[in-house]
Amino acid sequence: MGDPRGGAVSVFAPAKINLYLHVVGRRADGYHLLDSLVAFADIGDRVTAASADRLSLTVGGPEAGALAGLGDDNLVLRAARLLAAEAGLKSSRAAPYQAALHLDKVLLEASGIGGGSSDAAATLRALDRLWHHPLDPDALAALALKLGADTPACLAARPIWVGGIGERIEPAQGLPPAGIVLANPRRRLPTADVFAARRGAFTAGGRFAPMPRDAAGLAAMLASCRNDLTEAALTIVPEIAPVLDRLACLPGALIARMSGSGATCFALFADRAAARAAGAVLACAEPSWWSAAGALMTAPEASVL
Repeated sequence: MGDPRGGAVSVFAPAKINLYLHVVGRRADGYHLLDSLVAFADIGDRVTAASADRLSLTVGGPEAGALAGLGDDNLVLRAARLLAAEAGLKSSRAAPYQAALHLDKVLLEASGIGGGSSDAAATLRALDRLWHHPLDPDALAALALKLGADTPACLAARPIWVGGIGERIEPAQGLPPAGIVLANPRRRLPTADVFAARRGAFTAGGRFAPMPRDAAGLAAMLASCRNDLTEAALTIVPEIAPVLDRLACLPGALIARMSGSGATCFALFADRAAARAAGAVLACAEPSWWSAAGALMTAPEASVL
């Protein structure tokens, strides 16, 4: 939200959830080919951009400390510099593109829910609005891919089918409402390490149609799919196993699964109220874990608030 004419724009950076993730092949350059149903939760970070005479970034929020050692080498500033450079090439204005950025950090980094990628995508959306849309949507999506394979999906920030290495996205129409609880044993798990540890054959695609009408139907359809990175992730972070067990045993849980390359796991529930009740139980039982409860976002407009 925010009016660029008033000098500030605020954009939500939601957690990215791989409801299932199949590894279907591998390119000659080593990148794995994926098939995934991706949704976004109303749990996330927030990027605010304001007019300024230089590019800067401040970070706050409960997980701000995780970014302290990165300095300028973080995805928010990388996204801002990339967009500023591209916008400058396509503009005749003399003044450079600058902004004061603030990141309110709630999501864990390197945790399988697209925290950094979603922040980068939110930065692109915020600055695109602040700077009065210097790039067309296709050019903005191309920039997103330069920031990581997950970033185009996070730029879309709506339910999508994902293919290729993450750059091929199609709308997943009709995703039903569902509550969600996220949990992580506070273990970082770099994506590259998980893919390097993966063994075994590739899996067939898991797309299904029509989309189920409710959360129970969605969980039933997802039960025929899986996350092909779970076994590899468990070899690096064995604590994922008790997280999955605890989530599966929460009252009202419909299905429990790891998201992305881990170590964050999720459980789906009938609705937000059921998820919040279960999330309170989890927080009391495992106070040392990072956890959050909310709902899947089913409307694309919700992603830009």
